[in-house]
Amino acid sequence: MADIIHQKSYLFLHSFIFFNHLTFMFSQSIDNNEILHCLNNNKITNFTLHPSSKHHSSIHFNHLLKFSIQNLRVAKDSTPKPTAIILPESKEQVVNSVLCCRRSLMEIRIRSGGHSYEGMSSIPRGNNPFVIIDMMNMNRVIVDLESETAWVESGATLGELYSTIAAHSSYYGFPAGVWPSVGVGGHFSGGGIGVLSRKYGLSADNVLDVGLVDAEGRVFDRAKMGEEVFWAARGGGGGNWGVVYGWKVQLVHVPERVTCFSVTKQGTNHELAELIHKWQFVAPYLDDGFHISVYLTSGTTKEVYVTFKGLYLGSKIDARTIVNEHFPEMKILEQDYLEMRWINSVLYFSDLPKGSTINDLKSRSLSYKSYIKTKSDYVREHVSIKGLEGALEMLASEPKGLMLLDPYGGVMDRISNDSIAFPHRKGNLYNILYALFWQEEDEENRCLSWISGIYNYMTPYVASNPRAAYVNYIDLDLGTIDDNNGDIVEKARAWGEKYFLGHYERLVSIKNIIDPQNVFFHQQGIPPSKVQIQDEL
Repeated sequence: MADIIHQKSYLFLHSFIFFNHLTFMFSQSIDNNEILHCLNNNKITNFTLHPSSKHHSSIHFNHLLKFSIQNLRVAKDSTPKPTAIILPESKEQVVNSVLCCRRSLMEIRIRSGGHSYEGMSSIPRGNNPFVIIDMMNMNRVIVDLESETAWVESGATLGELYSTIAAHSSYYGFPAGVWPSVGVGGHFSGGGIGVLSRKYGLSADNVLDVGLVDAEGRVFDRAKMGEEVFWAARGGGGGNWGVVYGWKVQLVHVPERVTCFSVTKQGTNHELAELIHKWQFVAPYLDDGFHISVYLTSGTTKEVYVTFKGLYLGSKIDARTIVNEHFPEMKILEQDYLEMRWINSVLYFSDLPKGSTINDLKSRSLSYKSYIKTKSDYVREHVSIKGLEGALEMLASEPKGLMLLDPYGGVMDRISNDSIAFPHRKGNLYNILYALFWQEEDEENRCLSWISGIYNYMTPYVASNPRAAYVNYIDLDLGTIDDNNGDIVEKARAWGEKYFLGHYERLVSIKNIIDPQNVFFHQQGIPPSKVQIQDEL
């Protein structure tokens, strides 16, 4: 029988999230009254309504709204606010939440961890009235070692998933991202890159079944939704197909001890460019169990730092032998190779504050929040030393900037491009994340100008026709749908073919099957080929 661990929501939230302990603060608008009436009739009590600016403010509403917003650019006072935030605790409550939103003519935003870089889970299209269905209370993780699987509700974070697996066995893990506060719902929906991807593929490659509620309130699993919709739900982007309330995933085997290292190099731009250039010829071709990422940053003195972070699924003796054979230029000292349990390697890569423990992996909140802008690229041909020098020169001018290079190859080369909706497989050497983090709102224009500049500079060196991008590094600069006027399928092609390459048309056809009325959409959603008129529910 499967063991069940219910990852409880945090104590300070309990007093105003659960059951009858929530004090409702709402305006006198018809929309608020309508959705209040519907939710109450369906015995959904764990929600809060937007307060009227003419009457009261609600500490509950404001706290819940901002708690899962990770990008401060989405938390500005000028950003449109939802009419309601609903926190369902069961698939039945998800069903009724969806139906109440539709009866009230509210747009629906689905939020798992709030890590969408452009805030797609927390903002509407334009100023349309909308509701956030926040999945944080559906965060149960059920591990079954006998079948080597887990059932993960969409509100669980990666840290909750990892720590629950490790509590059952030190011989199992799961391939997903390094930030533990990321919600699994959005992460799995877009693919899910991580340090185990070269060995086991993406998170979505290891999804066996999906629980989904569609716009009509119907509940689907893999058998009921059919293989086309199941294909799209894995890597086809979040917020497009319905509310995914849970995922059945295949656990993967990890050794009792793994090896990690992190080494930072300084030097001239030419010396650092030579190191990165060599990395391009090593990291994508190593043993599948070896992952070496590169972090490019700079300091206030305009000195650039190149940090190589490695994970090897084996002993430090074997890791050192492989590195010395293939990449001796890194000059890693013997004491820099650290053997540990897999769950400790999760903590090692997590970027949590020094002194954090495995228990801290379960925290939903970040110790700090920033204004954030990201962009992404894929590299299919080795970038020249000269090209890398130019990128390092641009990084030197921005101490808040980051370029993260994640290697592909390994099993990513051997999984078919058509296996799931995520298309970026064979032929890609690595993925680039460009990111900028700042603390003052008035820095925004300068920061956006810088990240656009380095992205434009890299144009000759990255994949083209189309220039590819990773949907989980969502980038509204690629285009948006602001209304339903004109040919929205062609409008969406601007980013759809960058995120999904040749899969875009197939995703449009699947949208026609599962959501022909385009109920689940956002500024960069997948549209149906012809939006059907919404029937009154």
